[in-house]
Amino acid sequence: MNKGNEKHFGLRVDGELLAKFRYVCGYTGRSANSQLIQLMRKFVLEYEKQHGEIGPDELFR
Repeated sequence: MNKGNEKHFGLRVDGELLAKFRYVCGYTGRSANSQLIQLMRKFVLEYEKQHGEIGPDELFR
């Protein structure tokens, strides 16, 4: 990841769900942030497998 391109992303989530998520992330040796990034990458890859790569011209519309 390009540090110069990092963006902050706020998320509203149920407190109990967040606590459980952090617990499981800790168990697997990841921070909640790094786990969310992995989940996002997987989600995008699955989308692109079905629909084709998302090009730069399709971003930031």
